[in-house]
Amino acid sequence: MSIAFLFVSVTAVAASGFIAVMQLWSKLEHSPPSFAPQTSENTGDSAPPVYKMGNFAYLEATSSELKNYTMHWAPVTHGAGNSVGSNFLFNADQNLLKPKTVGTYFIYVELNLTCTFECSAGLLSVQVGDKLTCEVKLPAVANSMPESRKCWTVSQIDGQGLLTQMTVPKTGLENWKLELSGSGLGMFLVG
Repeated sequence: MSIAFLFVSVTAVAASGFIAVMQLWSKLEHSPPSFAPQTSENTGDSAPPVYKMGNFAYLEATSSELKNYTMHWAPVTHGAGNSVGSNFLFNADQNLLKPKTVGTYFIYVELNLTCTFECSAGLLSVQVGDKLTCEVKLPAVANSMPESRKCWTVSQIDGQGLLTQMTVPKTGLENWKLELSGSGLGMFLVG
């Protein structure tokens, strides 16, 4: 799915409401966002991706470790730009994502986990500020059965930044790891 299509879809969501958000999420589930510059059919020139995704931000996980901590994120780079739109601020030192505009945002988390060897069972929880909690019940397994979870919400954000906290059981989640590719945090303005 191209960022231009996503941006146009997001604009339509503001007018169409909740049902359109559900349809867009369904499309996102089957096609991860693309951050490659798009080429104009009329001129053949590459359009600046930052313009196309000003109201969109996507961050990928940078640590595969499962523990109690503030999750570390990084923008996806593409050419001279990255996946954090111009209407967002991302503080890499604090791992804080903050929209510049007060409004209603579609916020989502994708978690892809793999068992490396005889994994313990337990509940992994990822909380994005006070807006979204995503939980994954991990089974005790002896093979590399992948586990995936996608969680989302639509919420009003009034200028606060969002930290993402990971919580694991006291006993830990031995031998489970977060796959960095495909595990991410995204949000976009819907109204």
